[in-house]
Amino acid sequence: LHSFRSVRPTDRKVSSSSQDPSQAIPSPLRFLRRLSSRRASPPSTRSGSMALTLRSSTSFLAPLDPCSKLLHKPEDAPPSCVAVPQAPARLRALRAVAQAPPAPMEAPAQSELLHGQVQQANAGGGRPSRGGVPVFVMLPLDTVGPGGQVSRGRALAVSLMALRSAGVEGVMVDVWWGVVEREGPGRYDWEGYAELVRMVERAGLRLQMVMSFHQCGGNVGDSCNIPLPPWVLEELNADPDIVYTDRSGRRNPEYISLGCDTLPVLKGRTPVQVYSDYMRSFRDRFAGYLGTVIAEVQVGLGPCGELRYPSYPEANGTWSFPGIGEFQCYDKYMRASLQAAAVAAGHENWGTSGPHDAGEYKQFPEETGFFRRDGTWSTEYGHFFLKWYSGMLLEHGDRVLAAAEAIFGGTGVTLSAKVAGIHWHYRTRSHAAELTAGYYNTRHHDGYEPIAQMLARHGTVLNFTCMEMKDEQQPGHAGCSPELLVQQVRAAARAARVELAGENALERYDEQAFAQVAATAEAAGLSAFTYLRMNRNLFDGDNWRRFVAFVKTMADGGARTTLPRCDTGHSDLYVGFVDAAKEQRAPESEAAAAL
Repeated sequence: LHSFRSVRPTDRKVSSSSQDPSQAIPSPLRFLRRLSSRRASPPSTRSGSMALTLRSSTSFLAPLDPCSKLLHKPEDAPPSCVAVPQAPARLRALRAVAQAPPAPMEAPAQSELLHGQVQQANAGGGRPSRGGVPVFVMLPLDTVGPGGQVSRGRALAVSLMALRSAGVEGVMVDVWWGVVEREGPGRYDWEGYAELVRMVERAGLRLQMVMSFHQCGGNVGDSCNIPLPPWVLEELNADPDIVYTDRSGRRNPEYISLGCDTLPVLKGRTPVQVYSDYMRSFRDRFAGYLGTVIAEVQVGLGPCGELRYPSYPEANGTWSFPGIGEFQCYDKYMRASLQAAAVAAGHENWGTSGPHDAGEYKQFPEETGFFRRDGTWSTEYGHFFLKWYSGMLLEHGDRVLAAAEAIFGGTGVTLSAKVAGIHWHYRTRSHAAELTAGYYNTRHHDGYEPIAQMLARHGTVLNFTCMEMKDEQQPGHAGCSPELLVQQVRAAARAARVELAGENALERYDEQAFAQVAATAEAAGLSAFTYLRMNRNLFDGDNWRRFVAFVKTMADGGARTTLPRCDTGHSDLYVGFVDAAKEQRAPESEAAAAL
């Protein structure tokens, strides 16, 4: 298939003469047609032809050396646009190509990276210096499922190649604690993730791998259920206080309470020891890929992998937007810490409980005594409590990241941590939703500077969400300001001299969202952007074309903003159907059909 780059210009159109049309089709397409004829399914009743547009400078048809731990520099070649009769077994043919073993190639020099960029590692062994902002794409949450196997492997291979053709730098995947250590303490099953790493390497992409110590299920966008390891749930049954608890006594099994970080509550080990052993085993298993294929390790620090408390859980309708949420400090370990802090402050009575007037999950700030304009949050007691509550979160992040830094130091990977973009009620004085999540950010107190400073101590990138949002798109009654929030976090990152990366908080495919991300990336100097998420909708017609244009905008500073339907000079990848009579294409590309 790699001979596609050498196709003669005269071979790029289907002949209208009486000769066999297949003889005029470039070799990979003839191969696909032969596969289709050999493994044909009943013919489709749909008439028309299939259009493929490929830019071979980033072509997914170029094979990679499976023995190499480096990425490959593709060669430039003119693009090609051809039309061929619709093959009834087109999808199985593409899958067969994705599964076929690649032809051997010469390994590139050590200085070569994806998209022909030269590696200039910084002193810390982090990201290479490059133009523009590299774009990564989050893989589905169940890419490696509860049983430890790669899900929908053939569809995934096709999708990875499509992403590479679009110019994407790599993909992000959750490395679930509940999957890897499901068999028992210290018994790690990395095989599904090892297969995924090899697939990503063959596709010529890079990986951001998230140490996901949280449960999947019960939050925005959660499409599957992956609980904490069974043996951890056994410990939870024996001691329910090892997870976060609200004022009403509701337990949240998403993540182990940071109140017991240093206590041996998990079969004789502390949670921080368990996280450390897990990361150390990961490092040893994937040592040959760290710093090359595996470019980044994001360290999970709370629910959804974010450094925060689970103050706004959607499960069972507990919370709904734009509720203020609730403080999560009522397990016995958090209460013991609060009591000790109150005694040390000389106000023992302040440690008996959390605020009594903080309201409930779905309320608004002005409906509570604590969060209203001049509420308890602005008193001496309010300052004490919020400083303790946010300080506990910072100490948790500091402990886990210190362990990660010691484990991954010298491997060449970048460390990152995610901070949630809690933008609702930002325009109020108290910033109630941020306070319950653990960010002591009010009209008079900056809650993001100490977070950025903590991350800077460990050389960790600050990954922030809601980069796609504009103030004008938010409901007026919610007091939202994602744009001002991003500006504040950007300022905190700059002051602390820490790199800032970004994500979109919600699935968006419109040009407004992409334009907002590009503008934010330029203004904030993002080191990378991770797009949420790869699924069928992403590969759907206009969504895909807008996404490809967005990736180019991030790479070249916005020189190009749109892609035509079939552009033989510039487009990276389009796979769809053109009706012979109406010249209309089907709504899905091959990658979308594969998912």
